[in-house]
Amino acid sequence: MAYTIDLSQKTALITGSNSGIGLGIAWALARAGADVVLNSFTDRDEDHAIAEAISKETGTKARYIKADMSKGEECRQFVMDAGHCDILVNNAGIQHVAPIPDFPVDKWDAIIAINLSSAFHTTAMALPMMRKAGWGRVVNISSAHGLTASPFKSAYVAAKHGIVGLTKTTALETAKEAITCNAICPGYVLTDIVEKQIPDTMKEYGMSREEVIKNVMLVRQPSKEFATVEQLGGTATFLCSDAAAQITGTTVSVDGGWTAL
Repeated sequence: MAYTIDLSQKTALITGSNSGIGLGIAWALARAGADVVLNSFTDRDEDHAIAEAISKETGTKARYIKADMSKGEECRQFVMDAGHCDILVNNAGIQHVAPIPDFPVDKWDAIIAINLSSAFHTTAMALPMMRKAGWGRVVNISSAHGLTASPFKSAYVAAKHGIVGLTKTTALETAKEAITCNAICPGYVLTDIVEKQIPDTMKEYGMSREEVIKNVMLVRQPSKEFATVEQLGGTATFLCSDAAAQITGTTVSVDGGWTAL
């Protein structure tokens, strides 16, 4: 049996999706036919313009809903305001780096809330919708740091490991239904934020762009190449396809070999 990816008649909710990985996934799902609901904590004209651009190019319905993923009630309201959810992509996340004794408590709380708890809240609201529809896909964006660790990233590592655990539990609770749940674990991804860090890092280390990328940023990524938002979008789209119907409760690493070390 040949499989094609056709997500028409599906509605995909993607948290933290007005830029970076989330936006790349939103574009990929829309190009596969899904209507998409974008999200972030801002409510700017440009946020809504992104949704309009997706809709215009792909012919799907795209809209933007403001919701602060650090607040459980807003996470749940986001799903309710969307009205329907066939595909849920939990992508929202932030980062802070500091040794454990110096790690600010408010930063810890915010990272755990946005990177982990938000996925629990949105999933809790989305699953009844998926069950009613008789089909669903949950794609959680974890990280290479959901499978391994680095110093000074205690909250981020804890949250991303937690996402992997939540993924497994969700998969087991839905295993006898036409619903799957998987986690994508990216390594370093070339987003606008990462791109903007390169000149400062070049200055700090007195290195060329190529040296900074290979010897500083990608020191743990054996391929010495960034993953791209398009590759992550393609991975997410595959996990939403019929070909992936028996893939559930697992992690898919897009990390250039990082977790193979």
